[in-house]
Amino acid sequence: MAGQYEANWESLDARPTPGWFEDAKFGIFIHWGVYSVPAWGTKGTYSEWYWHALVNNSHKGATAKFHEETYGKDFDYMDFAPMFNCEMFDAQQWAELFKRSGARYIVPTSKHHDGYCIWPSAEASASWGRPWNSMEVGPERDLLGELTEAVRAAGMKMGFYYSLYEWYHPWYETDFERYRDEHFFPQFKDVVTRYAPSIIFVDGEWDHPSEAWRSPELVAWLFNEAPCKDDVVINDRWGKGSRSVHGGYYTTEYSHVGGGKRLKEGHPWEECRGIGASFGYNRNETIDEYSTAEELVHLLIDTVSRGGNLLLDVGPTADGRIPVIMQDRLVAIGKWLDVNGEAIYGTRKWRVVKEGRTTRYTQKDGAVYAITLAWPGDTLLLKSPKSDGKVSVQLLGYKKPLKSKMRKNGLKIDLPTIPFDEIPCQYAYVFKLEGVR
Repeated sequence: MAGQYEANWESLDARPTPGWFEDAKFGIFIHWGVYSVPAWGTKGTYSEWYWHALVNNSHKGATAKFHEETYGKDFDYMDFAPMFNCEMFDAQQWAELFKRSGARYIVPTSKHHDGYCIWPSAEASASWGRPWNSMEVGPERDLLGELTEAVRAAGMKMGFYYSLYEWYHPWYETDFERYRDEHFFPQFKDVVTRYAPSIIFVDGEWDHPSEAWRSPELVAWLFNEAPCKDDVVINDRWGKGSRSVHGGYYTTEYSHVGGGKRLKEGHPWEECRGIGASFGYNRNETIDEYSTAEELVHLLIDTVSRGGNLLLDVGPTADGRIPVIMQDRLVAIGKWLDVNGEAIYGTRKWRVVKEGRTTRYTQKDGAVYAITLAWPGDTLLLKSPKSDGKVSVQLLGYKKPLKSKMRKNGLKIDLPTIPFDEIPCQYAYVFKLEGVR
C-alpha cells in the first residue's frame, strides 16, 4: 500500500481499508483491567465504568453503596490495582478458545478510560505519579505482549482498543495540551511500535474534535511510518463528531450508530457488543442478561448480511479466566462456523439483504447464500433469486444435493427429512445457490 498520506482527513480517508478486515467478519473484543476486580455494575450498565460511576454517584448511588459496603468508604479505586493479579491467565488457552470460536481477529483493551495499561507503559506510571501498568503493579506481566504472541501463533490477526482520554488523569482537565503531547502521543506511539497491531479501536474521543487531539497527525504517522502501516485497520472514534464520518471502518455499539448518523453505504463497519449487557465482567449479571448461542449466531448472520463485521466481547475475571458461560457461547458459534463459514468469511452484501423474517443473504465468488434462521419445513420458497439457466442448491454440511425449480414466484427448494445424526448444525441453515443472480 504505497504512498504518503497527509495529516488531514481528506487524504487519510482516501486510504483503502486493508481487505483482510472485510473478509474476516468476526472478531473478539476483550475488556480486562483494574475494573475486573470489583467487576460490578447495575444491571444493563457497563461495569468497566465502575470508577466513573463511583465518583459521580451514578445510577442513584448504587455503585457507591456497593463499594462502601464491600470495600469500605476509604478504599480508593486505584487500590484495586494490586488485586488485579491475573494468576490464572494463560494466553495460549485464550488463543485456542478464540480460534475455536471462529474469530479471525482479537481486540483487547490495552488501556480503558481509567488509564491503567496492560503493557509496560512508562508514560502511564510517570504521569500518574504511581505504578499504573501491569508490569509494575498487579500481575507484573506484559499481558498485551503475551496475548499478542499467542494470538498470532494461532493464526489470527491481533490489535487493541485504546482510550484517548482518561477520566481522572492529573493533567487531562487542568492542562489538556500537556496531556496530549507528553502522555497520549508518546504512549500511543509506544504501544503501536511495540506490538504492530493489525487493528486499532480508539475510543474516549468525545470531549474534543479530532484536530484538538491532533488525530490526523497521529493517523498520518500510523499510515506512513508505523511498523504496521500496510496492514493496520482503524475505526472512526478519533474526535468529537468523527464517528461514521472518518476512519477505515465505522462503529456501532449495541446497534447504536455513533453520532446519530446513518452508516454510509459501502463503507466497512463493525458492530461491537458484549455477550451480556456489559463489556467488562459484571458479577451482578445473571443468565438472563446473557445472549443465547442461537441469538449470537443470528446476530452474526444478520450483521454480515448487512455488510458488517461483528466484534463480540468477553469480560475476563481479575484472576485471568474467561467465564465458562462466555466460553460456551464462543464454542457454539465456532461449531456453527465450522459448517457454515463459507457463507460468512469473505462474503459481501447481496442486492437483497433479507427476505421475510427468517432469511438473510450473502454472496461470494458468484454464489449466493440464503441463510434461514429456522428450519423451513418441507419446502423453501425464495422469492429474490432470479435465473435464466440451471440452478443448483446445496445445504452446507449435508452431502446430498437438493431438488429445486425456478418458478414465476421464485426458487422452490424441496427439503429432505434428515436423520438426527445427519443434521449439519443448529440455530441456522445455509443454502448455497449457484446459477442465480
